[in-house]
Amino acid sequence: MLSVLAVDDEAPALEELTYLLREDPRIEQVTQAPDAAEALRILSRVLVSGDRLDAVFMDIRMPGLDGLDFTRLLAGFAAPPAVVFVTAHEHFAVTAFELGALDYVLKPVRPERLAEAVRRVEAAVCPGCASPAVDEVVPVELGGRTRLVTRSSVTYAEAHGDYVRLHTAEGSYLVRMPLAALAKRWETAGFIRIHRSTLVSAGHISELRFDGGRAIVQVGERLLTVSRRHTREVRDLLVRRFHHGPENPQQN
Repeated sequence: MLSVLAVDDEAPALEELTYLLREDPRIEQVTQAPDAAEALRILSRVLVSGDRLDAVFMDIRMPGLDGLDFTRLLAGFAAPPAVVFVTAHEHFAVTAFELGALDYVLKPVRPERLAEAVRRVEAAVCPGCASPAVDEVVPVELGGRTRLVTRSSVTYAEAHGDYVRLHTAEGSYLVRMPLAALAKRWETAGFIRIHRSTLVSAGHISELRFDGGRAIVQVGERLLTVSRRHTREVRDLLVRRFHHGPENPQQN
């Protein structure tokens, strides 16, 4: 059972969010805070007392300390809670994702969408306890606008310094996030590291071949080299998928 904190400076919005969270059978306790500063004080008291706080469901635009500032300050905590933004402002999505937000729910809040956010919190707190995932959506900047890219459409990702380039059949998109963080985030969704700079969706691998001692996988029309370090892991994964089917099928 989860313990969460609901944060919003508008009383009606806070009451509605609290009500929806308390209706979810996976949540045991919901605490309220009228702003991010009070949320920090509550979090500090909880951690000092030895209790736990699994997630913070928080608005972004608030007077004084806003939701993004709050999330940045969580880096100072040894075991910070997950953050789910609940906001009417779509254009903060990319920044929220870069800061490591677990989910981004737009107002007006739909109960089924909030339930999916709770599922993601549950999966983060207790891997294997949550029900099967729905397709994750990644916000990316494209020509000054925010575009939503589904995880299932990503065939592979490449490291570009502090960024990751996501490749899909329609094009490629840059996201400010280390590849290692993305690999951990998508590990249970069937993505596998084939190189220190390359992450591949196993479901999009159509062929594994060996050329002069090097392993190569085919993803769509692209041939991607597998490092020696990852060759055995990739081969074993593909053998398991062949004999037993996908372990983590992508949902569209």
